[in-house]
Amino acid sequence: MIELYYWPTPNGHKVTMFLEEAGLDYEIHPINIGAGDQFRPEFLAFSPNNRMPAIIDTRPIDQQDPLAVFESGAILYYMAEKTGKFFHSDPRGKADVMQWLMWQMGGLGPMLGQNHHFTRYASEKIPYAIDRYVKETARLYGVLDRHLADREFVAGGYTIADMACYPWILPEAQGQDMADFPNLARWHAAIAARPATARAYARGKEIRPEDTPLTDEQKRVLFGQSRP
Repeated sequence: MIELYYWPTPNGHKVTMFLEEAGLDYEIHPINIGAGDQFRPEFLAFSPNNRMPAIIDTRPIDQQDPLAVFESGAILYYMAEKTGKFFHSDPRGKADVMQWLMWQMGGLGPMLGQNHHFTRYASEKIPYAIDRYVKETARLYGVLDRHLADREFVAGGYTIADMACYPWILPEAQGQDMADFPNLARWHAAIAARPATARAYARGKEIRPEDTPLTDEQKRVLFGQSRP
């Protein structure tokens, strides 16, 4: 059983996508990041960076005590290694998956997250910041689009690299026109059509039925890194 500490964000969706694809048993424990659940001592005990998602595997592969893992990329890697699914067994294939997983963790996610912050959430609209991150989003979309020109998925078959990248591609929210990135658009549509993707996103709707605007207090908690 995987105990999943989760909120329906791009990083949260990565993990439910894997769990649904792999058919693993899991239980969701909602971590309402707007309410400050990520600061609870019991959560910080195994997710010290006060970020979700995090997991506790109650039946780890070494058959010892339950194992906690935080950081979405580390969780995907751990579960792929545990199950032998959505990864590669050969060194070159592993390297290919890992370099794109790290690309997402170090670039795509953080840069697009800044895009979201300055275009949607910041109390002050700063034209330089908005322009900088919208342009960087376009550059990163372009990197992935060119890479996908001669392949169906990011790393030779559907893998955790695709699951890591997919939830972050939100063109309308990020000031992008998907028509400018035809290979990316084809890839994105293929993943959206997978039944496991639909199930994963449905779990998010169960937890947070409506995507309502953040209140000022929720913004203070989220962006001021203040405990409620």
